Amino acid sequence: MDEEMSGRPGRDEDGRTDLARLILDQLPVAVAYFDRSARLVRANPAALDAVGKRLDELVGLRPGEVAPGVMLSGAEGLEAAIEQAMRSGETRTYETRLRIGGARERVLTAVLSPVTGPRGEVLGCSVATLDTTEQHRARERLTVLDQASMRIGSRLDVITTAVELAEMATESLADFVAVDLLAPVLAGDEPRAPAPGSTIVFHRAAQHSVLDGAPESVVPVGTSHTFDRESAVGRALVRGEATRHAVDEESLRLWDVIDPDRARSIREYRVHSTMVAPLAARGITLGMATFLRHRTPEPFDDDDLLLAGELAARAAVAVDNARRYTREHATALALQRSLLPRRTARQQAVEVASRYLPNTTGAGIGGDWFDVIALSGARVALVVGDVVGHGVQASATMGRLRTAVRTLADVDLAPDELLTQLDDLVIKLDREEAVDPGGSSVAGATCLYAVYDPVSGSCSMARAGHPEPVLVRPDGTASHVTLPAGPPLGVGGLPFEATEFEVPERSILALYTDGLIETPGRDIDAALGVLRETLARPSGSLEDTCDAVMAALLPERPDDDIALLLARAGRLGAGHHASWELPADPSVVATARRHVAAQLEEWGLDDAVFTTELVVSELVTNAIRYGGAPIRLRLIRDTALICEVSDGSSTAPHLRRARIFDEGGRGLLLVASLTECWGTRYGPTGKTIWAEQALPGT
Repeated sequence: MDEEMSGRPGRDEDGRTDLARLILDQLPVAVAYFDRSARLVRANPAALDAVGKRLDELVGLRPGEVAPGVMLSGAEGLEAAIEQAMRSGETRTYETRLRIGGARERVLTAVLSPVTGPRGEVLGCSVATLDTTEQHRARERLTVLDQASMRIGSRLDVITTAVELAEMATESLADFVAVDLLAPVLAGDEPRAPAPGSTIVFHRAAQHSVLDGAPESVVPVGTSHTFDRESAVGRALVRGEATRHAVDEESLRLWDVIDPDRARSIREYRVHSTMVAPLAARGITLGMATFLRHRTPEPFDDDDLLLAGELAARAAVAVDNARRYTREHATALALQRSLLPRRTARQQAVEVASRYLPNTTGAGIGGDWFDVIALSGARVALVVGDVVGHGVQASATMGRLRTAVRTLADVDLAPDELLTQLDDLVIKLDREEAVDPGGSSVAGATCLYAVYDPVSGSCSMARAGHPEPVLVRPDGTASHVTLPAGPPLGVGGLPFEATEFEVPERSILALYTDGLIETPGRDIDAALGVLRETLARPSGSLEDTCDAVMAALLPERPDDDIALLLARAGRLGAGHHASWELPADPSVVATARRHVAAQLEEWGLDDAVFTTELVVSELVTNAIRYGGAPIRLRLIRDTALICEVSDGSSTAPHLRRARIFDEGGRGLLLVASLTECWGTRYGPTGKTIWAEQALPGT
């Protein structure tokens, strides 16, 4: 029987089997052989089928040619690679991208193996070509995901994260990407699932395109737009699954009805394939990413859909982190604002302006604070303090100290006495915090407390480890006020000393925290010099001066909180106050009433005469009966009408309700019922009882 008919391999003229030729012909891998001149000699059926040609059409052509002079796109370097392999005599690989006919672009890896003769001479080169498209795309997806972990979510900012997703996806996946977030996400809130039949409101957070300016978009960045819950976008959002869609005439007709602008854009830019992927993290859906292709000819496939879902998932975690940070930061700032004065106290003693700037290294809140407190007798207290550390703990501690200062100021303590009481409070707080493992130390806080009297023009000031203030006189000279340093709050056992000095009218007192002058790499003395020079420079207003100081001394990225308080001193002229020295004689009460009545009539406050006479009678009588010389009566017309009676005794009066048959005990009760507020303050030689009533007509 003939060998060919028997099915057994035949033999060539040398007696060798042509088994190798049969294996090559039936091998599903494309194999071609080029001679020493890099011209095609033979190709197996798999190689011929790949280009759709017959062998006789290809013999003699150069590597990569499908016809004389017609080179496959992407195969231009194949001939040089073959020649190099033949010169070196070593096998090498060559990777290229080819698009044959109208098929999708493929990634091919060619193994170039020199063919040698019996004496080792190179006869030609065999080229085995493998389709590695899927492996290559898998590597690309892994690379994209690896880059996404580094590029997406670089900052705790919702918009920045959306921009990073859009830009990265257009580099590797789509021709246009839009990132839409649910409206509550921008405010740091947690969005709710849309109700059935409702419309979903999106905010266009970011978009990016391979075309300049993203002209295919019909929704500008920063604006809101809606989708119906039953639309493809709505369904994907509710289900939490990424989906892909082909754009055909049926879908275009639907867009014509739903959104003509989108339909027009789809037609104009020839969008042919879309994907939508929800941004969902920790069980919360935050928004939607939309991917379009119009320049890339291949439609999205299942692998693209998987990649889009992975990118959206990673971006969603970053968006949720940013959302949570936004919410926590807003909460912290609200706490900080609630602990700082929103408006200055109603007073005429000083004109004030202030600035507070949180650090940029943490949550943006800290322990610096300032305050302006109206005191009795038209006086005002100016406070600046600094709690060590940053964050919510420091801010909460600052709030406790600020409340304590206000409470102690209401008792009218002198600055050194107030700081002594505050020091004791800090020591107690520190002991309480030491019991709590999660607490933080309060010791090391600093404070400066000043009391200014616009009647006398005097200022009493003490500090606890705080920087000295600057006094700018009306002539433009600026100098630091020399004060005993005093220990920081919480040290204990060391005294605080107050300094009293006169403040010329229209002078400016500048109180600040150390963050304004202490910056790494900056000389403190030089910073203090810049502060004095800036404060002394003429400006239109205190607000302008505040801006100038911050511009001159503010670092680019402050690593400490900064508080600045400027106060321009005013004076109450002789027409706003009157005083009388009174003997300790009960008969002088009538004289005191006459003095008061005459002064009020001179001020045009006739309606206040009756009430003020009653108040003066009670206070002067108490001073004569329970106090002692020297007795002094003073009226002050400021934002309110203030009556003060001073005596030489330190005995504190007490408000009590008199019984039916008691002869006394009704004086202070009467004063309290006739006035808005009253109180007692103590001085070196006695006390002052004061009462304040509203000016008639206010």
